[in-house]
Amino acid sequence: MSSPQLSAGTMTLYTGFTRLCKGIAVVLVGGHIVVQILPSALSYLALIPAKTIPFAWNLITAGYTEQSIYGLFISTIGLLFVGKLLEPIWGSREFLKFIFFVNFLTSVCVFITAIAMYYITKQEIYLYMPVAGFQGVLSGFLVGIKQIVPDQDLWFLKIKAKWLPSLALLVSIIVSIFTTESASYLPTMIYGTFIGWIYLRYWQRKPETKLRGDPSDEFSFSTFFPEFCRPVINPIATIFERMLCGRRSEISDESGGYTLGGTTLPGSDPIEASRRRERGARALEERLTAERLAAAGKTDETQKDATENV
Repeated sequence: MSSPQLSAGTMTLYTGFTRLCKGIAVVLVGGHIVVQILPSALSYLALIPAKTIPFAWNLITAGYTEQSIYGLFISTIGLLFVGKLLEPIWGSREFLKFIFFVNFLTSVCVFITAIAMYYITKQEIYLYMPVAGFQGVLSGFLVGIKQIVPDQDLWFLKIKAKWLPSLALLVSIIVSIFTTESASYLPTMIYGTFIGWIYLRYWQRKPETKLRGDPSDEFSFSTFFPEFCRPVINPIATIFERMLCGRRSEISDESGGYTLGGTTLPGSDPIEASRRRERGARALEERLTAERLAAAGKTDETQKDATENV
């Protein structure tokens, strides 16, 4: 009797992917097939800093070009499953905008870093090493999960969702120490995480309030680090606060929100931040409930068919 339930639950797990995510997945698969059939196409699609000036489009195409089958598998699976959570909450337009900005700005930062490293070290590998892959956007997705369901327990890792971006970067740094190939992905993941946070922190438009960003304390830059590191990180993070959203003045004792010129910034109220997290958790719970109901319905149909056959 448990076999139909397992089968139905498995089928439900692999359904419900959004049309937009499926379309982007097709683009990733198509890009991988192209570079496998025509290896020379990699020099036009991947980010090669020495060729970016004449071929500026690789700042966009690099993020959708996977060189290895392993990278394609991880990127496709991550896109489909994370998209099931983020796109219904953000909306398709905002979800696509997030992907575009994170991908493009990550490539720009990687390009600038490669040029700087070349002038510092005089090693041409920084100019001609192809950088490609969707890992920058995937890192940004983890920041989105951190924002929406920070306290959600992840059963497969036994940690809270808010630590996903930090854990992914830590693992990538450790792996890059032992393998030179992984080191080429590390800058993309670092910039993808940072750009994803910048976008959600300061730029993302909130349709319900017509405001931008998420200035709540629970989503500050220091929350990416353990508690004992935050006294050192907070002064550095304050510099970015002043650069990106103006001079931050005193904090209101009653609301705990940010104030700018004596006016409390909407969206910084802990109550609103709590409501935002509740909406994310509720959306996740509703999706899980719908999947369980679908699995139960398929199980009942299977049992009914079995009874009729008997």
